[in-house]
Amino acid sequence: MTASDVLSTAYTDAVNDTVATAVPAELLEKLRAVVGEGGMLTGQDVASRHPGVFMSRIEADAILRPTSTEQVARILELCNAARQPVVVQGGMSGWVRATQTKPGDVVLSLERMNAIESVDLANRTAIVQAGVILETLQDHLQPSGLSFPLDLGGRGSCQLGGNAATNAGGVRVIRYGMMREQVLGVEAVLADGRVVSSLNRMIKNNTGYDLKQLFLGSEGTLGVITRLVLRLRELPSSSNTAMICASSFEQIAKLLRHMDGALGGQLSAFELIDNNFYRVNTGPGRHQPPLPSDKPYYAIIESLGAHQARDSEVFEQALERGIELGLIDDAVIARSEREKQGIWEIREDLEHLVKDFRPFYAFDISLPVGDMEEYMRRVTARLRSGWPEGAIAFLGHVGDGNLHIAIGAGTEDQRHDVEACVYEPLADFGGSVSAEHGIGLEKKAWFPISRSPIERGLMQELKNLLDPNGILNPGKIFESTGPAEQA
Repeated sequence: MTASDVLSTAYTDAVNDTVATAVPAELLEKLRAVVGEGGMLTGQDVASRHPGVFMSRIEADAILRPTSTEQVARILELCNAARQPVVVQGGMSGWVRATQTKPGDVVLSLERMNAIESVDLANRTAIVQAGVILETLQDHLQPSGLSFPLDLGGRGSCQLGGNAATNAGGVRVIRYGMMREQVLGVEAVLADGRVVSSLNRMIKNNTGYDLKQLFLGSEGTLGVITRLVLRLRELPSSSNTAMICASSFEQIAKLLRHMDGALGGQLSAFELIDNNFYRVNTGPGRHQPPLPSDKPYYAIIESLGAHQARDSEVFEQALERGIELGLIDDAVIARSEREKQGIWEIREDLEHLVKDFRPFYAFDISLPVGDMEEYMRRVTARLRSGWPEGAIAFLGHVGDGNLHIAIGAGTEDQRHDVEACVYEPLADFGGSVSAEHGIGLEKKAWFPISRSPIERGLMQELKNLLDPNGILNPGKIFESTGPAEQA
């Protein structure tokens, strides 16, 4: 059983307050005519589909699987006229229930729009349809010597359209930035069926508003992304990975700066793992521990470059200097691809954590690196005051200020109280309740901690402007005010 399976069965789906209304048969027939007989799923074909994390099943009247932007446009035109709610689903690897459905919804899946349309070697760009799997593009580019540097644990199932709609991050943000930095152009379909084709292929284009940014990170609430122009990078030909341990967070923070400077721009990942997480994943019968399990903090450090022998020497010298400066207690360098994979599996494997922490809560927050130690202390103290036997573990992309927190405490009825331990302290640090996973339904109640009333009001105005009937992913991020949500 995978971690997603455990989460899906362990989590109780939220009950929607609205009364479900079946999609009219006449509308379903019109939609079937658009996508063809194989393009619409209903009944058991819907219920048997993979529901994603946190959901036990997909509850919707139909799943539409278009094959072109034109079909997407016609679907939205029909649904908008009928005030029919539409939920866009990609690879279903999200963690905030942005793709959750209810009876009476129509699901729009981009899975059949999965073509890599072109790769421009000179311009180092790729034009892809939104349903292309991230790992598929990575594998496709490798023979050409180019790469798409976004990388995350769900690479084998997440779709690029979903990566854009959630502004995905991952382990290499410190070097390449989030999805926003990787997208040059977007084609998207508005709620009324109009197609915004902004397939810019240039890095520099300063002509007015950057409209693509409206759709990046919008979680399917402003439009449906159908095609993307992606910025590609040269495929690194050298790779070095190490795991280190330290006795204090001060060492970790100083080591981050040291390694970034010493590696001359080659630092591509700096991943924090605390002792609790390390012990869970390196316990008996689990992953082999490369270092003793008696230190408070561990970090995985990765560099990517162009000359293996030279880069390995620089990498090792940087680590040795870190030891001399007292920033590292101990370190192990991966000497083979297998050893490298073994180190990364300790970080990426969540199955043991989900199994041991019950009930399991996962959080994704960000704040300045200099405030992380105090924040972790406060969260731990608050949790312990309410649940002395509760379990907590920290990990994350500390290089870009992103912490993931795993908690096993209380009961499902106490979920809000557990969440308060994590989210409320962020206000004192100017932190974000979501670093890279979005808001969806999961974090909607805590959204005001990170965004002011004016900011949230402006977002609502944009939603009302682009989707006045509220048909696109209604109720996600904030409450919709359109007729579709009120029905």
